[in-house]
Amino acid sequence: MQKLNFPTYPFKISRREEGDFIFDIIRKKVILLTPEEWVRQHIIHYLHKDLGYPKGLIRVESGVKYNTRVKRSDVVIYNNSGAPAMLIECKAPNVKINQSTLEQVAMYNRTLNASVIILTNGLVHYTFRISKKDKLENLDKIPNYKE
Repeated sequence: MQKLNFPTYPFKISRREEGDFIFDIIRKKVILLTPEEWVRQHIIHYLHKDLGYPKGLIRVESGVKYNTRVKRSDVVIYNNSGAPAMLIECKAPNVKINQSTLEQVAMYNRTLNASVIILTNGLVHYTFRISKKDKLENLDKIPNYKE
């Protein structure tokens, strides 16, 4: 798999007839290793191991109801009160992060109301804080758990 703009981690990768699989420390099971999953696993490890987010506050590919349809959010970080605090949209490294990606995550966030949104393809990361007036403020880095 491609080198990403994250630290390296000791992933548990196994090979099967169907392809390569990676162990997800949040879902506690092996997941087919696609390019998008590679990015997702890196940001999960980064959030937990480097930024201090407890595994118990991280949800992966959970359902988000938007109008009458249910979509899947890549990663949601909850605060200690159980409210969504951070919404993360992951794309494969060959997918450019653009206005369409931002609109996709903004649509999910209409239901979740997280105050921080992250868009990443593993190579480029964009982090935004949503102000009280629904304005996007570009952040220089992903906030750590204590922030």
